Amino acid sequence: MRAVVVSGTGGPEVLGVTDLPAPEPGPGEVLIDVVATAVNRADTLQRRGFYPPPPGASDIIGLECSGRVAGLGPGVDAWKVGDEVCALLAGGGYAERVVVPSGQVMPLPGGVSLVEAAALPEVAATVWSNVFMTAHLRDGERFLVHGGAGGIGTMAIQLATARGAEVYATAGSPDKLALCRELGAVAAIDYREEDFVAVLTEAGGADVVLDNMGAKYLTRNVDALATGGRLVVIGMQGGTKGELDISTLLRKRGSVTATSLRARPVTEKTAICCGVVENVWPRVADGSVKPVIHETMPIEDVARAHQLMEDGAHTGKLVLTF
Repeated sequence: MRAVVVSGTGGPEVLGVTDLPAPEPGPGEVLIDVVATAVNRADTLQRRGFYPPPPGASDIIGLECSGRVAGLGPGVDAWKVGDEVCALLAGGGYAERVVVPSGQVMPLPGGVSLVEAAALPEVAATVWSNVFMTAHLRDGERFLVHGGAGGIGTMAIQLATARGAEVYATAGSPDKLALCRELGAVAAIDYREEDFVAVLTEAGGADVVLDNMGAKYLTRNVDALATGGRLVVIGMQGGTKGELDISTLLRKRGSVTATSLRARPVTEKTAICCGVVENVWPRVADGSVKPVIHETMPIEDVARAHQLMEDGAHTGKLVLTF
């Protein structure tokens, strides 16, 4: 099979496509012929040597894919060869074939092509697990997402809006701010020129904040919370160490949770994927949530895709096809 390999830690230039032995499904696993995969920020971190795969996962980069079932391991009866599917992966997506636990394989949502579906598993699982399973965002609450024009941000805005939340999003350019508003945000905040704390405080505070910045925004995120607000940290783009004013958190009766998805046990990922199929896919099928894809390109352009991701000029997802 063709697969992307990393010649050494470094910039996008270390990525290349070569032939590797294809995997075989083990007990409880599904073998997928990959049609498309998508680029995530975690992929760029793995390429640079900062985010190794969890024990037992493929060393090949790639946290999601879409394709067709090509084989079934012992004990799998939920799928049949030829089924069109998408999947949440711990690794291996940048290859023509990948094996994945059966519970992390999902049917395509209605109205979405195989290529488009590659842009959905990671962002849908991230948003559903963090915003709804962990933070319990409810109808009528105020929700703030940072990086609203990115892959996770575009999914979070749409899904929170569809479920009745009042959505606020930060972004850093006129085009990205316009996209946030188009997807449903009641306010798109230019983080270069505006203070999101002031905007949210005037509105009454954020009931839920989804944050990819980490240390840089920790104090300000807590300041932006409403009474009983929940901050969920899913990234460290702004550093790993920050100061937390416990008195502010106590006064607001707030909570701070940090989560990751990739290293969770299969049982937890299975529960998340079931929640995505039950709660997110119907929204995709009725058009209230859609995959936002900046560009689709062949796998041979993987280095360019990583460069686009790191430049930060894209919106939504970058999809790679085989």
